Amino acid sequence: MPGDQHIIVGISGASGAVYGIRMLEVLGKIGVHTHLIMSRAAHMTLASETELKVSDVEKLAGTVHSNNDIGAICASGSFRMRGMIVAPCSVKTLAEIANAPGATLISRAADVTLKERRRLVLMLRETPLHLGHIRHMAAVTEAGAIVYPPVPAFYTRPGSIDEMVDHTVGRVLDLFDIDTALVKRWMGMRAAKSGS
Repeated sequence: MPGDQHIIVGISGASGAVYGIRMLEVLGKIGVHTHLIMSRAAHMTLASETELKVSDVEKLAGTVHSNNDIGAICASGSFRMRGMIVAPCSVKTLAEIANAPGATLISRAADVTLKERRRLVLMLRETPLHLGHIRHMAAVTEAGAIVYPPVPAFYTRPGSIDEMVDHTVGRVLDLFDIDTALVKRWMGMRAAKSGS
């Protein structure tokens, strides 16, 4: 399978496990091979926010890697892939990526993604932010990452949480030039006023 059909999906322990889960579902449906890395904290968040088990989430991925396995295939720049999404991204994970220690597979794979000049999107889940958070966001942005807080779009007039999640997942995948048909695109004020 060509490298442009591989995307790494990291799930950290921040609130919002649904974003990573939905990302895996959508990418799987359109034939993109996903490489899943979940932190230990992500296992705890999954249990508190959903009825799913870790094994349920792992079944959605093409390949599963332990966050402790820094020798995994996706820890090397020679591994061909389209990019990486951390969904959701905790401040702890953001800080690890900003400081490039590579102590976990999520941070190592993110560092490799940046050094190979591939797309890295961090769905940062934290608010409010202090200066340290903002400096870490600036550092990863300067290194080439995209910080994408999953802020809902209300111009779409979502009728459910699922619709808000789908729109956000679709917008993130837009950054990889993957059109999922999940995004209700802004058609201008005239169309919005007419309700079309």
